[in-house]
Amino acid sequence: MKKLFDLFNLKDKVAFITGGAGYLGSAMCEALAELGATIVIGSRDKEKCKNFAKKLSDSYNIRALGEYVDITDIRSIDEILSLIEKDFGTLDILINCAWSGNKNTFESISFEDWNYDINVCLNGVFYTTKKAFPYLRKSKGNIVNIASMYGLIAPDYRIYYGTNHANPPSYGAAKAGVIQLTRYLASFLSHYEIRVNAISPGAFPFPETEKVNDGFINKLKEKSMLNRTGKPDDLKGVIALLCSEASSFITGQVISVDGGWGQW
Repeated sequence: MKKLFDLFNLKDKVAFITGGAGYLGSAMCEALAELGATIVIGSRDKEKCKNFAKKLSDSYNIRALGEYVDITDIRSIDEILSLIEKDFGTLDILINCAWSGNKNTFESISFEDWNYDINVCLNGVFYTTKKAFPYLRKSKGNIVNIASMYGLIAPDYRIYYGTNHANPPSYGAAKAGVIQLTRYLASFLSHYEIRVNAISPGAFPFPETEKVNDGFINKLKEKSMLNRTGKPDDLKGVIALLCSEASSFITGQVISVDGGWGQW
């Protein structure tokens, strides 16, 4: 029988996380680094990725690499995956965390905004997973998709009304697609012993949003059973679970990290 320490140990695992230098992704990388994983961080901001990778290497004494990737560009995905194979020889964990989009209401969103958001938030997850599949098949690897509570429930428009904050319909539609894609992949990739799960966070406002004194944050807190918003560290435990052998019998699941928001 394995000890809990051994189940969570990622010392010999290589993880690729898109958007890994972002607000939520950086906390996920820290969790994996603490468990000993080798980490490859990819985003369109190569300099930010490289700087954060160095910080991880220095702080946790692990191997970390920061590289450019555009998840809407299949050639770009191929390039970073080839680099991972060349440098590390394997890919064990894929975390699809990258996101980019504009804050729109239904009234303000353009067709161009809609297409862009769906392309990054949903198509990018599919492209990355599709291209990573041959590598994960060899390692019998593990995929974690970062969805959102707004892929499961609708926003309460009253929270946003009268503020400068908005959550576009493209975001919720894309995240709902990510959730269903997670279930589909969990079924079809189980044949290769690849596990696929998703995390559904919310609400996790950016620090700059927290500083705006317009009552918006208080409204968010009131929607949570725990009467607060999420912080990046709140995701460390669940990412450690889903990326390790501690969750070896968990697949096809969507774990909500929302302070109970979606349950009442």
